[in-house]
Amino acid sequence: MNPVRRPARLAALAAASLLTLAVGCAPADEGDDDTNASDGAASCEKADLPLKKAGQLTIGTDSPAYEPWFVDDDPSNGKGFESAVAYAVADQLGFADDEVVWEAVPFNTSYQPGEKSFDFDINQVSITEERANAVTFSEPYYKAAQAIITLENSPYAKATSFAELKDAQFGAQVGTTSLNAIDQIAPTKQPRVYDDSNQATKALEVGQIDALVLDLPSAFYTTAAVLSEPGVIVGQFQPETGQSEEFGLLLQKDSELVTCLDEAITTLREDGTLADLEEQWLSQTTGVPELS
Repeated sequence: MNPVRRPARLAALAAASLLTLAVGCAPADEGDDDTNASDGAASCEKADLPLKKAGQLTIGTDSPAYEPWFVDDDPSNGKGFESAVAYAVADQLGFADDEVVWEAVPFNTSYQPGEKSFDFDINQVSITEERANAVTFSEPYYKAAQAIITLENSPYAKATSFAELKDAQFGAQVGTTSLNAIDQIAPTKQPRVYDDSNQATKALEVGQIDALVLDLPSAFYTTAAVLSEPGVIVGQFQPETGQSEEFGLLLQKDSELVTCLDEAITTLREDGTLADLEEQWLSQTTGVPELS
């Protein structure tokens, strides 16, 4: 049992017992409904969780699953920042590793309206107002900046401002906040859109685009391990609000499970687990100049 939840659970049981005694001493009333004897708060005990499949936590993410979020394209190995976060959340909910089942969910379909086959999805999905109209998000588990990468021999490799990048041909993955973020740069050419980051990276390699926009951790991994030609991170930038983007666990709209996920993430943040996992898997994302 999660020690953070224990006091709330005991308090609820005590309150229920006192209310039962009070009802036993009062005249019977056909209009009373003792099903609301507790305070109505959802239970986060494992047996009470509203899951897609009883006794199993089903987690969705894209395939392929890229580093540094996952390692070896295997979400189930617990390696990589998001895989490790997912298992830490599962542990908070009372699930052993072998009770977690992963499901391939394309990024572009994860935040579409409708019934979901997973309990939650973890896939660098930024929390936006538009997406929140169709799905429910948990508390954020990570904040990230956007980054621009290009090839080392590109005329844009040493740019220090958006103005120096305005004539570049940009590209990004469809449906991502990275694609939306290109508007901040105000390029003269319409951005090119790709089905996934793998296609976008290939486009950069063959010269279809001059620059690619990704979240900062993905930019580090792409320049270090994906590009076949030497690449550089030109710089990073924040959304127009001046705040870092926030990634959240994604659930079916109005899923009651979100209350327990929020509780789990809050615990992991307060006990230092999220910071430790970020240091372990994303510690290289420092020292990049800010662009504006």
